[in-house]
Amino acid sequence: MKTVQIPIIRYKDNELIAVNDTLAVEEPLEISLLYEKEGVFHQKNISITMRTPGNDVHLALGFLFTEGILSSFSQIDNIHQISENQIIIKIKKGFSLNLSNIERHFYTSSSCGVCGKSSIEAIQTLKDGYVSYYGLKISKEIILTFNEQVRKAQIIFESTGGLHASALFSASGNFIHLAEDVGRHNALDKLIGIFFSQNELPLTEHILFLSGRASFELIQKAAMAEIPIICALGAPSSLAVKLAGETNTTLIGFVKANSFNIYTGAERII
Repeated sequence: MKTVQIPIIRYKDNELIAVNDTLAVEEPLEISLLYEKEGVFHQKNISITMRTPGNDVHLALGFLFTEGILSSFSQIDNIHQISENQIIIKIKKGFSLNLSNIERHFYTSSSCGVCGKSSIEAIQTLKDGYVSYYGLKISKEIILTFNEQVRKAQIIFESTGGLHASALFSASGNFIHLAEDVGRHNALDKLIGIFFSQNELPLTEHILFLSGRASFELIQKAAMAEIPIICALGAPSSLAVKLAGETNTTLIGFVKANSFNIYTGAERII
């Protein structure tokens, strides 16, 4: 994960001091597909997303899965990171892709996972009628430990203070994996991309922790991976709560050391 140091002036205790500050790097990543159509291979630029360099392949894979473009790692022939900021994923012959719902104005910012969508319909990537029926349960005491565990694992955040994190836990509260990025949606795509590349989806026996607020696109991405419980350090949006309710996802916000709010799916909390 890339960082950079720059000289700044810090004001502290009524004094101005020249120091170096560590920043998280933000650079564009172009994600392209190479696929066959009517016997001819075509290359299509899917998105440019602003991200923190690192785990770019997992970011691209997670993005393509949560956007509903790819459903299995077996669809992929090979992956080429042809430059620091460009990835091309070649699809195996014989696999058809439905690209109609992901037409973009070719840019996604680090702060918005649905910016650039060309239609309202393109925002919805979940299969019609998807509902989580998974009976996973978790104790309230375990939920209270998530924030501290994630902070300890956020190595880059400790030096920059400028990265979002998505972390995966087991039902017994064991920390499994974490991904960081300047974009909260990128962090989740990186995390899901890891398990997509290992053919370990869906994540029906896991809990997702988000280091910031719970927005609509994060609930949707988690539902694509069939994660039944989502915990967030911050607040959910109204649309996030609506989608969590519609998909029977347990959504918890404002997770602290001694409290949290349950917005949907309280039956999964012991």
